[in-house]
Order: sequence, then structure tokens, then C-alpha cells
Amino acid sequence: MAEGVGISNNGCRPALALETSPSVDRGIFLAAMTKVFSLVTIISTDGPAGRLAVTASSVNSVSADPPLMLACINRRSPVNVGIFTNGVFCVNVLAVGQEQLSENFAGRSRDGLPFEFAHTQWIGGKTGAPVLRNCVAAFDCVLQSSHGAGSHTVFFGRVLDVHDSGSTPLIYGGHSYGRPEAMRR
Repeated sequence: MAEGVGISNNGCRPALALETSPSVDRGIFLAAMTKVFSLVTIISTDGPAGRLAVTASSVNSVSADPPLMLACINRRSPVNVGIFTNGVFCVNVLAVGQEQLSENFAGRSRDGLPFEFAHTQWIGGKTGAPVLRNCVAAFDCVLQSSHGAGSHTVFFGRVLDVHDSGSTPLIYGGHSYGRPEAMRR
């Protein structure tokens, strides 16, 4: 074993205090992240704080027992406060062909106001959160817990309802949109 490196009392963690090590440069991190392709989603909420939505790529399933999803939302986004106040959110997975919708809810609308709900069809989910019609899948969630992480809040939602269209999901990486290739078996 190298000098100064060991196993702590719990048997899992190195004795070195990595928590105090400097992080990688932000630019290097962001450049590497352009190589990581993600699903494109719109996280929506509705309730006392109002009807809000934002494009997000940091979403994932957490558990099947019970069904849980997570969504990471920047703390500066009004959607962050909206989810806390409304207590519900929906993860709407966008389909190929919905690139303009992604741009709109990322604040880069080409026609009309950004974050505008009027140019597409939404239905009310079981929780009251907006569910996007014609998306690949939608996961309607009640807020279970949250955790601050850097510039974002990680929201954990218990899934109360699922909508599944079976269409092809939209992905994003390398500063562009695309579609997944068929997986080889």
C-alpha cells in the first residue's frame, strides 16, 4: 500500500481527504460533457406557484420499488421554487421532431415567448402537473424529497402515473440533437 493511503475504519474510503482536493477546471468538465449524450426532457409543474416548465437532461430512474425518478433543476430556475411549492412534477421525455419545444423551454424560443405553453398540447396529469401530448414517455410524480447539489437541486419524485407512446426519443450531445441508433444484439 502506498504511503499515506489506507483504508478508513469503515473499510470503504481512502484515508486521504479527497473532499478538500480541488475540482477539475469548469471548462474542461463542460468540454468532456459534450461527449455525453442524454435524453431531452421537459420538467413541468403546476399548482399554487403556477404552471412552469424547463428543459433538462439530468433525469433518471432511481428505484422500481417504489417507482422513483430524479430530476436536477438549476436553483436559479423558477421551476425549482415551483416544484417545492407545488409538490409535484412531470418528467416529459421528448421525441425526435420536438427540438423546437426543447429550445423553447430552454429559454431560446425562435417564435414567441420562451417558456410558452400555448404552442403545444398539454393534459393535466394525475398529480395536476402538465403532461406533454405526443412525447415518448411521461412520468407524473409527487415530490418525495430533495437534495441541494452544487448549483442544482435534485428532486426525487414517486411516480404515480406513466404515459408511454413508444415513439423515438430525442437525444442531445455535442451541442446538437439526434436520435439513438438501433442497438446491436
